[in-house]
Amino acid sequence: MVLAHQWAYNRAMITELGHFALILAFLIAIVQTVVPMIGAQKRWPGWMAVAEPAAQAQFLFTAFSFGALTWAFMTSDFSLKLVTLNSHSAKPMLYKISGTWGNHEGSMLLWVLIVSLFGAVAAVFGGGLPPGLKARVLSVQGAIGVAFFAFILFTSNPFLRLEVPPLDGQGLNPLLQDPGLAFHPPFLYLGYVGLSMAFSFAVAALIEGRIDAAWGRWVRPWTLAAWIFLTLGIALGSWWAYYELGWGGFWFWDPVENASFMPWILAAALLHSAIVVEKRESLKSWTILLAILAFGFSLMGTFIVRSGLLTSVHAFASDPARGVFILLIMAFFTGGALTLFAARAQAMEARGVFGLVSRETGLVANNVLLAVSCFVVFVGTMWPVLAEMMFDRKLSVGAPFFNAAFTPFMVGIGLILPVGAMLPWKRGKLGRTIWPLRYAFGLALALAVLAWSVQSGKSALGPVGLFLGSWIVFGAITDLWSRTGNKGRFGRLLRLPRADWGKCVAHAGLGITMFAIAGLTAWEKEDIRVAYAGQPFQVGPYELTMQEVRDTRGPNYYSTTADVLATRDGEFVAMLQPEKRSYPVSRMPTTEAGIDYRFTRDLYVALGDEQADGGWTLRTYIKPWTNWIWGGTLLMALGGLLSLSDRRFRVASGARKTAQAQGVAAE
Repeated sequence: MVLAHQWAYNRAMITELGHFALILAFLIAIVQTVVPMIGAQKRWPGWMAVAEPAAQAQFLFTAFSFGALTWAFMTSDFSLKLVTLNSHSAKPMLYKISGTWGNHEGSMLLWVLIVSLFGAVAAVFGGGLPPGLKARVLSVQGAIGVAFFAFILFTSNPFLRLEVPPLDGQGLNPLLQDPGLAFHPPFLYLGYVGLSMAFSFAVAALIEGRIDAAWGRWVRPWTLAAWIFLTLGIALGSWWAYYELGWGGFWFWDPVENASFMPWILAAALLHSAIVVEKRESLKSWTILLAILAFGFSLMGTFIVRSGLLTSVHAFASDPARGVFILLIMAFFTGGALTLFAARAQAMEARGVFGLVSRETGLVANNVLLAVSCFVVFVGTMWPVLAEMMFDRKLSVGAPFFNAAFTPFMVGIGLILPVGAMLPWKRGKLGRTIWPLRYAFGLALALAVLAWSVQSGKSALGPVGLFLGSWIVFGAITDLWSRTGNKGRFGRLLRLPRADWGKCVAHAGLGITMFAIAGLTAWEKEDIRVAYAGQPFQVGPYELTMQEVRDTRGPNYYSTTADVLATRDGEFVAMLQPEKRSYPVSRMPTTEAGIDYRFTRDLYVALGDEQADGGWTLRTYIKPWTNWIWGGTLLMALGGLLSLSDRRFRVASGARKTAQAQGVAAE
């Protein structure tokens, strides 16, 4: 008994220390915001130097606070209200840990942890930054932390206690008890919140009144890291929706899906425009604006998820008061940055001049298409709210609108990408650039014609998607090969900078993803029927037989599982086991699809409800190229990682050159 009381006391102390650490991190963030900014304005080195230890201390205290909350979930400390509402002693340990961020309060603590993490990393690895710029960047990053620390402590405190702790908790939402959803939020937040660094660099540069090639070099790695994490986070969420929800789709144009997709689009545009700033000192205004808008859309996504403004399977419990607080944060940072942007327009005069046919023009076209496509998604996402507010009409904007309005811009990007990537800087000749791409174009066209000739139904979607995807992939390979010269090509290929390889891999990943989405949409087969035990039925080339439906039990759920035998021409293909799970604690059912994953197709079966005559509703899909969607996104992320690994050396080199130049000027 004494040991039990001592254990409970120690657990309570860890939790209280976590709460105290959160308050200390808030106070440190205030110091980090105020002191370095004043120091940078007054040119006081001592005050500017406060930024680095403050950023590191803020991260350490926030990490301790987050660790304390995680410990409370792991040990089922039901004296905490948050643990009681979102955990249960019978949950597997993985879902106890992921329950830490599977709720509003815990996820916001993860939010500020990542804000402080990026600030600490900038403090440690930003030695090449000019002291004034570094102090301002960390100050702006601290200000973002201040806003969200205040939001947590005053409206969403995760350390609130219950006067009388219950014997057990209410459990985590069953939809979140899945490996895909356990890792999806951290990756997504690393991308979402990581864009705060690009924002901080933009605002710091506006305050300083200096945007040049060095600034473009410094901001790109942070944007690239955020884009990589956001790519992986979106892919994990898409994969989870595919196999967990039982509806057979990978993307629904859900408001919360769109809320993460819009910053991803703008981050991609920001990456490409920052290249122009770095190489040619052009597009300064546009690049700064993209940095502001990318983080602004991240804040808007946070608002959508937590305000109850739009309903979604992904949204947290809504609270209008919290929504207003986040709206004020979004208005302050986005509105303030845009006001500063307007006031500093004269500091962003472009120096580089380029012709109509040039890589700069290609990147501008890329940016325009990405920005307009983001605007289309924004309009489709927010229009139901605007229609209800302005016209008192309830409208629903679904996949047909987004598919019809968004697809043409992706087609445009696919067509110009290989050409734009190979155009020379400043000015070039279109014919000379296109000529090396003739084989890539011919091969892509041949594949499209082949797909058209062998498909049934004669839909243009699949062949067009195959053409665009192949054109991008072969164009990326041609671009990489063209950089090797005329002699010793294979040797030079291996010695090319990682950024060149990263560009090729990322573009090829985009092409593969575009083809896979088009191929799946065009060539998918669907069958919905009432199936009976022992009675085979045909779906495409496969014969399926539901052998039995049985009840099983999992760690914290009950399951109704069907055994479905799939054969082809009498040969065994797979034994599929779709499930319907029921979680007694939360009293909520979930669907687990039975999927046979293959290289070029998935065989997908979802179990529905039992019928009065003893049959079961069974949904069967043959989904071609599905795995290539996530394979393509992984290639995009891999390409980003390759480029990021190269950029570290180049950024350091650029920083040294800048420092040397400043030293010479000072002498």
